[in-house]
Amino acid sequence: MTGGGTGGHVVPALAVADELKRRGHVCSFIGTREGFEARLVPAAGFEIDYIQVAGLNRVGRAAQLRTLAQLPFSVAAAWSILDRRRPAAMFSMGGYVAGPPMLAAKLQRLPQVLMEPNAMPGLVSRWTSGWVAKALVSFDEAMPFFPPGVAEVTGVPVRERFFSVPPKVADGRLTVLVTGGSRGSQRLNNAIREAWALFAQATVPVRLIQQTGSAMQAEMEREFRQTGLDGLVTAFVEDMPAAFVEADLVICRSGAGAVAELAAAGRPAILVPFPFAADDHQRRNAEALERAGAARVVLDHELTGKRLFEEVMALSAVLTPMAAAAHSLAKPEAARRAATVLEQIARVQ
Repeated sequence: MTGGGTGGHVVPALAVADELKRRGHVCSFIGTREGFEARLVPAAGFEIDYIQVAGLNRVGRAAQLRTLAQLPFSVAAAWSILDRRRPAAMFSMGGYVAGPPMLAAKLQRLPQVLMEPNAMPGLVSRWTSGWVAKALVSFDEAMPFFPPGVAEVTGVPVRERFFSVPPKVADGRLTVLVTGGSRGSQRLNNAIREAWALFAQATVPVRLIQQTGSAMQAEMEREFRQTGLDGLVTAFVEDMPAAFVEADLVICRSGAGAVAELAAAGRPAILVPFPFAADDHQRRNAEALERAGAARVVLDHELTGKRLFEEVMALSAVLTPMAAAAHSLAKPEAARRAATVLEQIARVQ
């Protein structure tokens, strides 16, 4: 298993590894000590080998040259790991971490399965599209980037509890979950804070669940108490599926993991793509949900408290069909399908 750097790469890979483990197989990972995989993989009970590699996309020229100079050594390190582990197949979530292991696997003629979670495939996914045995994608928009017959739409694995989130029952108020990810989003925080006064005057009672990250939590909580609004301000949502149960509408970024969770739970959303995501993939993800009728896209530079308030009020009348549209995009079999494909293409030991 390879691909890391962010939780969006590591968590789905761990879901596939768990499914393979249930089927009696042994999985190990290749990653970096700097990425999320260094913490998440050992905590999940899997072994991990480390290589040194950095990204090439959205970095300066000097950083690109350092990475290119380092690449042969990274590939050699990955080759040595594969030679020692002697795997039957490689599963990749893409991202810069996956580049050297995938190249080493190609040189060793090891069959590979790539899972591409974004509507716009990343740089490594595009580079390796011609040699992977199978590409498992989350959006129809990603299909043309792979040779005919190679790609299929499976979705990206998410925690099973998201699929158990029941439809939201109207209770006379509108509960809005605002989350900027584990570290929070200053942009989302500032916009929702600007909207508090407007929500306080809204004809529809509004309850706000606001996940801010640790940096702004204390300040925002203190100010929120003075608004008279119902809700809470928290640095981190420990139980996100439970928060989804309460929410009528979610306001968040549009990383692959986030949009997969929205689909699994059947929750409508206002999506604010992170403008500096590689290849603008968050915008592509968000637009795919908007085309399906499951979300409304507000670009980062357009985001204000007034705009956010107006979007929430406008969507409050159409949340039920939006929720149905979101749920229609759910892919509950993603991890199981990935495990099955790996078994099918695995090299006989």
